[in-house]
Amino acid sequence: MSTSVTITDSTLRIEPRGLDRFWSLTRAMEFPLSHVRGATFDPGASREFKGLRNPGLAVPGYKWSGTFIREGERSFWNVTGHGPAVVIELADEEFARLYLTVAEPRALVDAINAVAGGV
Repeated sequence: MSTSVTITDSTLRIEPRGLDRFWSLTRAMEFPLSHVRGATFDPGASREFKGLRNPGLAVPGYKWSGTFIREGERSFWNVTGHGPAVVIELADEEFARLYLTVAEPRALVDAINAVAGGV
């Protein structure tokens, strides 16, 4: 898939893969688990209004990659197509949410919620 997610004892690491690194202008992001509130599985996230792209790529119906600002809140998107997305809620970070397409979304949601700091 387009995003690699790694959970360690203390951090959550997000790495866009392939051209997604270029489109999102992001090599990797790392967040302390204490700042991760939790995650949800959202099959309809790709159909939501994302906000203003700044910077990144937006090809409606196909690909959203990069930073989007909506109602003053910054989110990072790396979602392909209309498939299911994982939404990760953060606190005290540059981004309020991360929207990601991953190979096994439900398993990732369970793994994140098992270690989330619940700020």
